[in-house]
Amino acid sequence: MKFFTQAPALMLSIFLAFGLGACSGQPDKAPAPQAGTAKIFAASLPDLDGKPQALKQWQGKILVLNFWAPWCPPCRAETPGFIRLQEKYRAQGVVFVGVALDQKDKVQAFADEMGVNYPILLGENDAVELAKAAGNRLGGLPFTAVFGKNGAIAATVTGEYKAEALENTLNSLL
Repeated sequence: MKFFTQAPALMLSIFLAFGLGACSGQPDKAPAPQAGTAKIFAASLPDLDGKPQALKQWQGKILVLNFWAPWCPPCRAETPGFIRLQEKYRAQGVVFVGVALDQKDKVQAFADEMGVNYPILLGENDAVELAKAAGNRLGGLPFTAVFGKNGAIAATVTGEYKAEALENTLNSLL
């Protein structure tokens, strides 16, 4: 049985045991390790249809890579802002990609309910490793890494990424 097919209560206790609890949502002080970007862009994760999606397809764009779970309150809180910003900045080469850490049916239900307008990939243990490679030192959810068009990590945030702060980051990269 795969790690993230367990009951949400069990998953929450496991995440909390590894420090994946609520975080401040402030930009992380130290920049994420750039060496991890090669690992991130070499990865492939299934989408909600089960089709593998290579992250390298979004290299060369401004990529907002968000690790989240539908049972996570700050993850749920930031989603409407992400939807709005994806709509606003899509034509300027910005792409949001959500990497969900939960069962497919729960992720699909949340994406449908919210009207998510960007790709959602299903991550399991591989996604936790990718988040670490992007600089998620705390192991918190949500965790967001913003990549510039050059593929370098421009910003990381552990916890809810407020739409206003994210928009400022996006504008600095355009």
